[in-house]
Amino acid sequence: MNRIILPLLLLISFHTMAQKTDTLLIEKLMRQNPERFSGVLNHPQKNQVQVLYTQVNRNAANKISFKSFSYNLNDHRYFYPASTVKLAAVIFALEKINELKIKGLTAQSSMITDSAWAGQTKVTTDKTAKNGLPSVEHYIKKILLTSDNDAFNRLFEFIGRAEINSKLQKYGYQTSRILNRLAIGDAGESAKHTNPIKFYNGKELVYTQSAQYDPKEYPLTLTHTVMGIGYIDSAEKLVNKPFNLANKNAFSISDQQALMKKLIHPEAFPASKRFNLRPADYQLIYTYMSKLPTESDYPAYDPTEFWPTYAKMLYYGREKNAVINPDLKIFNKYGDSYGFIIDNAYFKDDKNNIEFFLTAVVQSNEDGIYNDGKYEYDTVCFPFMKALGQTIYSYELERKNKK
Repeated sequence: MNRIILPLLLLISFHTMAQKTDTLLIEKLMRQNPERFSGVLNHPQKNQVQVLYTQVNRNAANKISFKSFSYNLNDHRYFYPASTVKLAAVIFALEKINELKIKGLTAQSSMITDSAWAGQTKVTTDKTAKNGLPSVEHYIKKILLTSDNDAFNRLFEFIGRAEINSKLQKYGYQTSRILNRLAIGDAGESAKHTNPIKFYNGKELVYTQSAQYDPKEYPLTLTHTVMGIGYIDSAEKLVNKPFNLANKNAFSISDQQALMKKLIHPEAFPASKRFNLRPADYQLIYTYMSKLPTESDYPAYDPTEFWPTYAKMLYYGREKNAVINPDLKIFNKYGDSYGFIIDNAYFKDDKNNIEFFLTAVVQSNEDGIYNDGKYEYDTVCFPFMKALGQTIYSYELERKNKK
C-alpha cells in the first residue's frame, strides 16, 4: 500500500487541535473532589496523568459537534500504551478484508497461520470458537472482551507492520506507531517479520498471504522515554539502569480519542476521511466493545477471572463486586502494563441523554523498578480511573446545553 502524505497544513491542524482544548474544567472538577483526587493532583507528573474529555453536542438538525477539555495533555510525552493499540488493529484488519476484495474472503473465514521465521508460531485451531477454528472475527471478539494478546498478535501478522503504520499516518495519527506483537518479547528483526497466512471457507482456499518483511523504522519525537532506576531483564535479574522505552509502541491520548470518535460517529466526518468499514463491521465492533465478558458464550470466560466490569476501568476501576449502572453503556479499549493504566472510552446513556468520550492514562511505580510486577494499580491507578469516569459522568448528568 502506498503511503499517503498529509499536507503540512493538515498535520499542523492535527497537532494544534489537541493543544487548544480547555485546560481548566477537568482540574476544577477534580479539585472539587479532593478525597478522590488529591493524591494524583499533588503529583501529576509523577503519576504521568493525561486526560482528554470530549462532549458530544447536537444542533436542531441533530448534527454532531465536539467540544474537548484536557488535563496535563502532551502528545509528545511518552507513556506505554499497552493494549490500547489493539483497537487500531481491529479496525485495520477489517479494512484490509474490505480492501482486498477477494471473493469469499470475510471476517468469518478460517484463518490458518503458519510460520516462516525464528520464534514464529502456528495457529490451526481455536478451541474458544464455536466451530473450533480461528478467524478475524473471533480474534476481534477476544480482543474487545478481555484484551487477548495472542488475538492481537495474529491480527498484527495479517495486517502487516508496514500497513498498520501506513494507516496510522493516513488517518492523521502522527504521534503513534505500532511496532511489534505483545507479551512475547517481540522486538528488533523478529517484529519486522510476519507469518504466512491462509484463509479458508470450509475446505476451499480463498486467500493466501505470503510472509512479509518491513524494513522501516518509525521514529517519533517523544520525551520521557527513559524511566525509573532499574528493571528486571529477560533473565529475571535486576539491572540497575533506567528502563528505556524509546523503541516501543506509542499511541498518544489525542490519537486514541480521535480514532474512537471516528469509529463511534463516522457521520461526523467527511466520507473520504472515514474508516473503510461496512455496517456489519461497525456492528461487530460496537457489540463486543460494549459487551461484558460474562455475556459471552464463545469465547466463554470464567467469571472469577474475568468478572462483568473487568474491562471497564473508567467508571468501575477494577472492582469485582461493582454495582453496574443499568443506564450506562461503555464502549472502550483499555491497557495495563509497566505500571500504566490507560482507558479509551465512549460513554452512552440514552435514558439521560448523555454521550461523551473520555481517554486517560495514569501510572504508579513507587520503587522505580520496571518488570518487577510491583505497581500500585489497586491503590492509585484503578481508584483514579473509577473516580474520573464517575466524576465526568456526574458532570454530564447536570450539563444542560447538549444541543
